[in-house]
Amino acid sequence: MQIPVQVAFHGTPVSDEVEAICLREAAKLERYFDRATGCHVTVEQDSRRRRKGEHWKIHIRLTVPGREIVVSRDPPEHEADEKIELALCEAFDRARRQLQDHARRADARVKQHRPTEHGRVVRLDGLNGCGFVEADDGTELYFHRNALLAGSFEDLEIGTEVRFVSEMGERGPQATSVRAKAR
Repeated sequence: MQIPVQVAFHGTPVSDEVEAICLREAAKLERYFDRATGCHVTVEQDSRRRRKGEHWKIHIRLTVPGREIVVSRDPPEHEADEKIELALCEAFDRARRQLQDHARRADARVKQHRPTEHGRVVRLDGLNGCGFVEADDGTELYFHRNALLAGSFEDLEIGTEVRFVSEMGERGPQATSVRAKAR
């Protein structure tokens, strides 16, 4: 972290042990995204529930370029007595998942859907269960009956308009995710 991890305590005395857990868990977050600039952790003992045992509210504010990740862990009122270590680990696990999602988006590792193209069926081979689609740009692409998303291969006719995704197959360009347009 560019800014040292800050740990604040509310409704409970300062604990070096709890602060050490927070520092250790925050350091683990850097494995998933090393450009985080700051982390602020608030540890609060819920005073409204003192008679039912210890209940811990944990708030983590993680600053990353262009965004702030905020995690709040507030246990349900009916939950039994809990250990602070488990509450902290649960809150940091939530922060880790959000940080991983942010890292995927930041690194453009989120799956990008390829655009669909338009064309029409120009040849069909009923014996082999395949055919060819001519794209709007004039390119012919092979497709197999298994590439159809809806309808049956037997219902296709020459000239049927289709939408598809093109990709390079073993023997050249092919159409996948083929869907006949409604008539």
